[in-house]
Amino acid sequence: MAAMKPRTGDGPMEAERETRGLIVLRVPLEGGGRLVVSVNDTEAKELFKVLESVVKK
Repeated sequence: MAAMKPRTGDGPMEAERETRGLIVLRVPLEGGGRLVVSVNDTEAKELFKVLESVVKK
């Protein structure tokens, strides 16, 4: 049996495409853990638009 290691919030933000076509985002959280979100292409484009409107240039 493999040892269970705690997942910490340390580490990079990640995004990858699964074989099913969904995009999986992994965002480190303060206090430990990661927020994992699966989105399709349409949802990813909408998220991009929303973030683009609030990010300082």
